[in-house]
Amino acid sequence: MKVLAISGSPRPGGNTDILVKLASEILAAEGIETDFLSLADRPVKPCMACGGCFRSDTIRCVQEDPAFEGILDRFAAANGVLIGSPVYFGSATPQTMALLDRVGYVARRHRELLRRKVGAAIVVARRAGQNFTFAQLNYFFLISEMIVPGSTYWNVAFGREKGEVTSDAEGMETVRNLAKNMAWLMKRLNG
Repeated sequence: MKVLAISGSPRPGGNTDILVKLASEILAAEGIETDFLSLADRPVKPCMACGGCFRSDTIRCVQEDPAFEGILDRFAAANGVLIGSPVYFGSATPQTMALLDRVGYVARRHRELLRRKVGAAIVVARRAGQNFTFAQLNYFFLISEMIVPGSTYWNVAFGREKGEVTSDAEGMETVRNLAKNMAWLMKRLNG
């Protein structure tokens, strides 16, 4: 089994990366392989709503975009998807949403891309906006017919400067529990 673990932060090595990698470590300890994808160095173009993916019998986006190359294959190969985003002006980062809009549009045409896979969100906030961003990411999972595990609280942690999130003990524990629950659910669904 495999989880595609995505960090939607434009800051490499920042708080979102820390939390997504923490969850990946827990998943690995549970025997689940992870594939880490950082959007920090991948300027994925937004969806053009051209409908090209609806006219294709293959799972693909017709937009030419080197940063998006191979991403649909990585989603297809995964049994679960973990998406982390910091809060930017009250919502997920533009990088995160560009990726999810493109993948989501293709998945509307090719339901098998995401249907009944496990999806989990992690959000990092400096101060506020975390609940909307958390819901925003979960809406993507739900409209894609994915199955969403819970944790002991919302999958949110607080921190602004790189590494500051590690001081949020409750947030760190929430992410650990999320990863354990994600692993448990994946094993039940795929076992």
